[in-house]
Amino acid sequence: MVEIRLVSGSGMSAWLDDAARLRIEVFREFPYLYDGSLDYEARYLAQFAQARDSTMVLALDGESVVGCATAMAMVGADAEFRRPFEQVGIAIDEVFYFGESVLKPAYRGQGIGHQFFDQRESQARRSGASVCTFCAVQRASNHPLRPTTYRPLDGFWHKRGYQRRNDLSTHFSWKDIDQPSETAKPMIFWLRELPNK
Repeated sequence: MVEIRLVSGSGMSAWLDDAARLRIEVFREFPYLYDGSLDYEARYLAQFAQARDSTMVLALDGESVVGCATAMAMVGADAEFRRPFEQVGIAIDEVFYFGESVLKPAYRGQGIGHQFFDQRESQARRSGASVCTFCAVQRASNHPLRPTTYRPLDGFWHKRGYQRRNDLSTHFSWKDIDQPSETAKPMIFWLRELPNK
């Protein structure tokens, strides 16, 4: 039985190493093809632990972390995340940013992804945000490392009420598993306005 556990702020610190290892493992898959390092991951995840209204949703099988998802108020996010919203006049203090949502393959298709979104959207409401957002990498449909069995998550995100916003985009750089050095990748944001409850 998988337990879903919510940890926030400094309470995230004890879980950062497990989350870092999981990010590296899962993001090696298409479409991210991420060749990551624990050193970078530790620095990246530490910003969530220090950010305002931050939260981490853990999926635990016993004491093993098999999935995690992060979120924080957009005001604490890097400038590269904030800039597209500022350029189109969306108030940053109304936006809640969802970071990664990673889950080991054996645990997919059991509703855990929905629980990740439910928990983060609840945290967004508690924080007073009216908009939730995340960004996703864009890869060519004929990418040589795209598996024949790959299914984009667009349908899942649409069912959750998120809309792709082609006018909100940015670029991030990382090293792909088949490349010698980092390259910039286009990232498109998806948004959902939270209904009042």
